[in-house]
Amino acid sequence: MINRELLQPQSIVVIGGSNNVHKPGGAVVRNILQGGFPGTLRVVNPKENEVQGIKVFQNASELPPTELAILVIPAKLCPDTVELLARDKGTKAFIIISAGFGEETQAGAVMEQRILDICAQYGASLIGPNCIGLLNRHHHSVFTKPIPTLNPKGVDFISGSGATAVFILESAVIKGLQFNSVWSIGNGKQIGIEDVLQYMDEHFDPEHDSHVKLLYIENISDPDKLLFHASSLIRKGCRIAAIKAGSSESGSRAASSHTGAIASSDSAVEALFRKAGIVRCFGREELTTVGCIFKTLPQPLPIGRGENTQSIENKQHGNYYPPLQGGVGGGSFAIVTHAGGPGVMLTDALSKGGLSVPRLEGPEADELKEKLLPGSAVANPIDILATGTAEHLGLAIDYCEQKFDQIDAIAVIYGTPGLTKLYEAYDTLHKKILECKKPIFPVLPSLHTAGPEVAEFLQKGHVNFSDEVTLATALSQVMNTPSPAPPEVQLYGIDIPRLNKIIYGIENSGYVPPQTVRDILSCAGIPLVPELVSTSKEELTAFATRVGYPVVAKVVGPVHKSDVGGVALNIRTPEHLALEFERMMKIQDATGVMVQKMLKGTELFIGAKYEERFGHVVLCGLGGIFVEVLKDVQSGLAPLSYGEAYSMIRSLRGYKIIKGTRGQAGINEQKYAEIIVRLSTLLRFATEIKEIDINPLLADEHDVVAVDARILIEK
Repeated sequence: MINRELLQPQSIVVIGGSNNVHKPGGAVVRNILQGGFPGTLRVVNPKENEVQGIKVFQNASELPPTELAILVIPAKLCPDTVELLARDKGTKAFIIISAGFGEETQAGAVMEQRILDICAQYGASLIGPNCIGLLNRHHHSVFTKPIPTLNPKGVDFISGSGATAVFILESAVIKGLQFNSVWSIGNGKQIGIEDVLQYMDEHFDPEHDSHVKLLYIENISDPDKLLFHASSLIRKGCRIAAIKAGSSESGSRAASSHTGAIASSDSAVEALFRKAGIVRCFGREELTTVGCIFKTLPQPLPIGRGENTQSIENKQHGNYYPPLQGGVGGGSFAIVTHAGGPGVMLTDALSKGGLSVPRLEGPEADELKEKLLPGSAVANPIDILATGTAEHLGLAIDYCEQKFDQIDAIAVIYGTPGLTKLYEAYDTLHKKILECKKPIFPVLPSLHTAGPEVAEFLQKGHVNFSDEVTLATALSQVMNTPSPAPPEVQLYGIDIPRLNKIIYGIENSGYVPPQTVRDILSCAGIPLVPELVSTSKEELTAFATRVGYPVVAKVVGPVHKSDVGGVALNIRTPEHLALEFERMMKIQDATGVMVQKMLKGTELFIGAKYEERFGHVVLCGLGGIFVEVLKDVQSGLAPLSYGEAYSMIRSLRGYKIIKGTRGQAGINEQKYAEIIVRLSTLLRFATEIKEIDINPLLADEHDVVAVDARILIEK
């Protein structure tokens, strides 16, 4: 629970506060004092009479009623102290800095649970233990530095790690990113990241609250809560970016030893973030760069002049596919630079990320070139040369703003080659950022030789993207993150009663036989290749004659058919089929032979796995080598909307093959998306299905048909 006493206490006591500002107890007192806390600050320390000018209480029992307590004492002393304060002093909020609880030992976990029980009994909020504290515009109850510039429209930052929060703040401050609040939740047993998001969602004030949330997550304890409140905040106009650490096996071990975090598979995290509309980041620099982009770009860029997926309407199903936050190919950039190399690198990086850097030509471009120094280039990037002045910089920006209608945003690269006065150039840039309707992304790389000039620019409320490639990479992440999926579950014609009957009729756990696989998939209306399973050679030969040669024969029984020689392709005669049947029936564990009509087309893949706490994670991609070797797959969290399915398909590295390339026709993308949606909806009503692989599906421009599938059931 999050209450007023935690956020806006009228009185604070630091238990363990000291005069030594190089220790947590002294540092937290210093930060509260320097932060201008308007209420009453008290300190308890049995060894001191005065701490940093504050009269000290020797024992917590001597305190008057106090609303918020910050504990910086050994872990073993914390439970009794919390009980005394909650019972006798009316304390309704606690921040426990101390470590040594459930993240370390079982005995620590017992102490932590006792504290939780006390807080529940007295209706108190609890941040921590094992954290750096809470920082907002009312009180700076942290023991660390830096203390960033606080602004009501700054960023809300929530971190599952205290030290990592400090490093992320360091990265952000250098860029000029301002903050509204910083939450270090530590072990997060009462108030976790999901709970902070819930509070921000339920109390959101669009006029006064921050619209940007940055998250560092080590444990997703409640995926449903995170999904609901993150997507709700984004629908209200917020932007959210997050790092989820500990998705690999080694990373999860490290996270567990740090805060007792529970591992989540990477595909589950990817699927959850996609569904919520959270921009996923993988490092501190990327996270803070995305935060700066959010502040520079409060709303998504207009769609660029190339292909877009912002509004796809399926006439057959009447579905609206939600837009990407910037659209594939969205956002056409002009690059204004006085250094050719960085302009080229930024152009390459933007293009690689699917963003547009259009050529500038025509009368307006010729006119601009005449006004710049001889040798300047205007085709885009606009290179005003190393000797270009503040006036030339302003002129180039004005043309991008007023005369180049195809431009949606402007990146300005301007450092110091030691030839121009940067104060004038940065003042011009400052004015243009305030005047222009098109967003301007400043890339000011000279942090060493132009430190004072950059610092003055940041003090005016701006941010700085000192590295152009990092900016482009982060921009592509932002622009290609889908908007939140619709929360409604649509059945799309799934035969749920029949599905339940089939699942109920399965007696044992394990991989189900081929006919049961077909029955389950048919409940979702997934097209299936004609096939027959039998132990009769004559029956299979008659079936092959009926559907027409060539056919495929597969052994039934072994899970990995190819590994035991259990697949034969391009069988064109009854005699060949008879030979393959006799050979396959001799394979160990063979229980029959399946014969299918042999089809041609592009191999696709759809799979799903049930993840504890997340539900079914659905995977899609190209089949064959693309899945097994290149790992070119995208994930989504069931149930999926059509918008999510299209976003997954179009995020594949091999999407050009699906779309059609080098004279080859593409596949029926709509039917592929429909199968993904139908399968994901079916899984929503069949939690007994723990794994499913449909590999391959064969697709052409007309149809997409499931050829082979396996389903693992746990009763």
